[in-house]
Amino acid sequence: MAIPILKQGDILIASIQAALSDQDLVDLRDGLAEQIGRFRARGVIIDVTALDVLDSFATRTLRAIAYTARLRGAISVIVGIQPEVAYAMVQMGLGLYDVETALDLDDGLAYVRRAATRGRHRAG
Repeated sequence: MAIPILKQGDILIASIQAALSDQDLVDLRDGLAEQIGRFRARGVIIDVTALDVLDSFATRTLRAIAYTARLRGAISVIVGIQPEVAYAMVQMGLGLYDVETALDLDDGLAYVRRAATRGRHRAG
């Protein structure tokens, strides 16, 4: 299932609406990496609000997307992790480590805009 990637100014937004196969996640990673360059995106937001589970592969892939975005010069934020999903991730020892998260899309957009304004959008 292709995940639509919306462009809002210089921010790309991928809203995951249903459980994804491993290949869908890899396609999302590759698509976002390519579109960051094509659209000169300064931010990437991945909305996982609709998901009721994040397994180890999904968690690793979301981390890889964030790291790839950073290397391509974009800030990334994962938004909408449900309380039950967060609890399950903690119980399973899964983490997003230094990947930014936000409660919802509005908070994610605000974070990206603030960070980009401060100039933290360049890879280090």
